[in-house]
Amino acid sequence: MKPVLEVCVDSLASARAAVAGGADRLELCSALGVGGLTPYAALLAQIREESTIPVRCLMRPRPGDFLYTPEEIDLMCRQIPVLREAGADGFVIGALTAEGEVDTDAVRRLIRAAGPGAGLTLHRAIDVSRNPVETYLAAAALGIDTVLTSGAAACCLDGRTVLTSLLAERDRTDGPEVLIGAGVNAQVIRELCRVLPRARAFHMSGKTLRESGMRFRREGVPMGLPGLDEWHIQQTSASAVREAQQALEESV
Repeated sequence: MKPVLEVCVDSLASARAAVAGGADRLELCSALGVGGLTPYAALLAQIREESTIPVRCLMRPRPGDFLYTPEEIDLMCRQIPVLREAGADGFVIGALTAEGEVDTDAVRRLIRAAGPGAGLTLHRAIDVSRNPVETYLAAAALGIDTVLTSGAAACCLDGRTVLTSLLAERDRTDGPEVLIGAGVNAQVIRELCRVLPRARAFHMSGKTLRESGMRFRREGVPMGLPGLDEWHIQQTSASAVREAQQALEESV
């Protein structure tokens, strides 16, 4: 199977940079600073005006855990067709029960909303689930084609043991692709491909900080979380994506 480099973006500028760097697919979000939330359909439409690159949209209505209320599931089910109409090729979904297992009823609703032919990724809910291997198998049973994971660690380099188990399950069952994320860059791809030779799909943001153009800066009036740097904007670097793609091509 062809190696895949997916880049998560939350702006048109980042999408442009990811495409210029040679990304194979985008995960489109909003608010990457809080881990990513559901994106705007209008932003997807802007990207579609410039590129036909495959785009999967993250479905996450708020920051925090993945234990969703019925109203939050309903919200995502209403948003998915709008994003599909705007040009989404697929969706990045997931929900957990209070006991840390896949909420299969909720995920089935999201899959039905996505409709036939949509690509489906289980997001990093797997990394905070009770048993990542069982979660992977549950995703496979639901018909999900990709699982995004750090190996249940803060950084994928620290999740190698779980990633090894998930890659073994993928190969044993011809299951969903294991899309490795969290801390991915060109160096990490080389290292993981060396110790995990079956790894072939990676997820990165390639973020760099762009200085704000504001010359007048009133301090002490935060617009969000206290301490959040509002004078630098996170944006994908085309060169970081290009270097990662080259590392992947050389390593797989």
